[in-house]
Amino acid sequence: MLDIKFIRDNAELIKLAAQKKKMLVDIDQLLITDDERRARLTAIETKKAEQNRVSGEIVAASQDAVRRESLIAQMQLLKTEIQAEETALHAVMEKWQALMLQVPNIPDMSVPDGNSDADNVEIKNWGEQTHFAFPAKDHTELMVKLKLVDFERGVKVHGFRGYYLRGDGARLAWAIWNYANQFFLAKGFEPLLVPSIVRKSNLYGTGHLPNDADDVYRTQDDDYLIGTSEVSTMGMYSDEVIERSELPLKLLAFSPCYRREAGSHGKDTKGLIRVHEFFKLEQVLLCEASHEESVRWHEWINRNTEEFIESLGIPYRTVLNCGADIGQGQVKKYDIELWVPAEKKYREISSASYFHDFQTRRFNIRYRDEAGKLRYAHSLNCTAIPTPRILVSLIENFQQADGTVLVPEALRSFFGKERIG
Repeated sequence: MLDIKFIRDNAELIKLAAQKKKMLVDIDQLLITDDERRARLTAIETKKAEQNRVSGEIVAASQDAVRRESLIAQMQLLKTEIQAEETALHAVMEKWQALMLQVPNIPDMSVPDGNSDADNVEIKNWGEQTHFAFPAKDHTELMVKLKLVDFERGVKVHGFRGYYLRGDGARLAWAIWNYANQFFLAKGFEPLLVPSIVRKSNLYGTGHLPNDADDVYRTQDDDYLIGTSEVSTMGMYSDEVIERSELPLKLLAFSPCYRREAGSHGKDTKGLIRVHEFFKLEQVLLCEASHEESVRWHEWINRNTEEFIESLGIPYRTVLNCGADIGQGQVKKYDIELWVPAEKKYREISSASYFHDFQTRRFNIRYRDEAGKLRYAHSLNCTAIPTPRILVSLIENFQQADGTVLVPEALRSFFGKERIG
């Protein structure tokens, strides 16, 4: 969420930001509503000041019964008027807050224009695209044949997009989690196991609501299942003042994640690319309120995941997301995409974003700067690694002519053997 004073002072810039992000938001209506909000607040403050003045006069007129009765009547009238103003303010505030929640953050100048993820710009390419001298199989065929996954029973139990990882498929997921923990904790992160069920306010805090409402699971108690542990991790520090000496806070959060994939009807209906339930390690970072600091840590967390992928030996590319492919709160975003041989294309495995104080304003996460002034911290996040999606590229890139799959060397001590099958 942006500061309303900043929005008022930079209305045209906010309109350009919305245009670049391909978001519909009525800034003019927000400013009109804010004028009404401020007018209502001023009217209430004026009447309350008058109420205090009359209250003092009532005390002073204790010996004048006629004047006292007149002042009491005036007090009752003011009370009624204040109640009416507060009722009107409540309606205005609801409209104002709904409009404020739609205002996008301003993208960095380096973010390219574009209408979809097809307009993202490749900025790095690592490793040679894997090609085979034999008829290669996709991950679904390989994993079913090697009994690493059971889609049929997964659908029976869960429904569409259901799956079981079993045998060496389950062991491979555990190996990836354990290796990723070792790899990222060596970077100075604190490990977290976070709640998967959260209050609605936490999704508003991260900016996933109201925009992603169709893609989140909701309980009968009006709580929500998280689609990323970023939500729980940011909520952890809501309404707190963090010691400046603790910044930057580097947190590595692990959780199951849930997404309805409501906007993906007909896409990736087979395999493990797009499932409703998965697991993810997420890098979450809070730093001082400095653009330069945000940029520096953004590059760092994205590079962490690049290094992790390189250690596995999977070809990838990194893209700079265009305006239409970054979220409402994001200032800038990178995606890392892994090579999928069967599709002969790259597939997203990680996103790295920074938000300035967009999220921390909503969560009220602050720290005291060198002068002792309270400032909103800056927030960043980046996928460390998701499972089972990474298995798609890993299984396909490391398949052998005899139908077996080599285990990347970095995982062997965690997996216990060099080959599957």
